Amino acid sequence: MASADRERYVVVPVAITKEGKWLLNEAAAELADSAASALPRRAPVDGVAIEPSVALAAPDPSRPTVVFPLVHGPQGEDGTLQGMLELAGVPYVGSGVLGSAICMDKTMAKTLAAAHGIPQAKAFNLTPGSGGVIELAHRAEALMAIGEIDFPVFVKPANMGSSVGITKAHDATELGVALGLALAYDERVVVEEAIVGREVEVAVLGNEIGARPPRASIPGEIVAGAEFYDYADKYSEGAATLLIPAELDDDESDAVRALAIEAYAALRCDGLARVDFFYERNGRGFLLNEINTIPGFTPLSMYPKLWEASGVPHARLIDELVALALERHTRRVGFRTDA
Repeated sequence: MASADRERYVVVPVAITKEGKWLLNEAAAELADSAASALPRRAPVDGVAIEPSVALAAPDPSRPTVVFPLVHGPQGEDGTLQGMLELAGVPYVGSGVLGSAICMDKTMAKTLAAAHGIPQAKAFNLTPGSGGVIELAHRAEALMAIGEIDFPVFVKPANMGSSVGITKAHDATELGVALGLALAYDERVVVEEAIVGREVEVAVLGNEIGARPPRASIPGEIVAGAEFYDYADKYSEGAATLLIPAELDDDESDAVRALAIEAYAALRCDGLARVDFFYERNGRGFLLNEINTIPGFTPLSMYPKLWEASGVPHARLIDELVALALERHTRRVGFRTDA
């Protein structure tokens, strides 16, 4: 909100509470105007509850409305909100229903990436049976043996973001606890080998189809402040270090940027995404970790910082994303629906 060009845009902030209540968040707009250089972590959400259709109504009918859905987690970046916007006929920033759903579901993302030959960590998926967590833990250990995966492992709910529900399990006892936690968030669980390597991220911008094809930023690197880049490290403690650019030579940088665009296209992304890798310099090279279709977007977040370092400042990045949203919407509404 602070970075958007107010000469070009009428910015209307909308908040959605955890209970699903939609609010026209005028208090947040006042905060952005008065403290554009340092927005607080938590903007207030005072306001009157409204219907989504009211929130999506164009404030100026002579100008198009574009929704910037900066909503993380289920019902925000998993295709559900995007589907509602499709039904409402409103252009929006970011991937469509399919790409959003694929990238949010780690089981499907890994399956599709494997089908395209994109290298990634060893992993397998689990769904609970009638035997509960104990039976599930035994199954997990059996599959680890078959897949030659040793402890420690990461246990993740299939559909969740921001490292919520993720545990690094170092032994069989911790594995059972980790599975129980992951199942509190989703009905499917991913168990993945722990990679001893660096965390490298690339910002991708563009539409697979159209006049603005995907391009990749310079790579950045995350040095976690905890044992892994967990929720507290991302949002509260802030001990992680962001290195921009990542310490890679030209060949390594070119390779990871090309792989980021390949993964972006394979998983049907549009608009923007942050593509995250592990890097085993003396091993398997770059391994896809995940694609985040709605990355953090504050001026201090990795995605805009990578583009700023690549020559695209925050305000211009917003302009490009709005243009990409309008380009895709115009193309899609032109399709025939008759027999």
